[in-house]
Amino acid sequence: MKGKQFSEEQIIRILKEAERGDKTVTEVCREHGIGDNTFYRWRQKYAGLSVPEVRRLRELEHENARLKRIVAERDLEIEAMKEFISKKF
Repeated sequence: MKGKQFSEEQIIRILKEAERGDKTVTEVCREHGIGDNTFYRWRQKYAGLSVPEVRRLRELEHENARLKRIVAERDLEIEAMKEFISKKF
């Protein structure tokens, strides 16, 4: 799978270009070298957002992933403690 090719700013600009209605979605996609599915996935995720909002969304997603990892590690520690206690007694 290819890595990120477009920044959030570029994605927002591409979506706004398609919203103007001067060109069809297919023409905009062809011009920027993306597939229709990619465009619609971007539109679903970034529709109506400005660049600062997208940056904040990305920060929140990273924070959420970090917190999920912390909870998963804590759950593993709790399970290990329960197993240790049950074997000891």
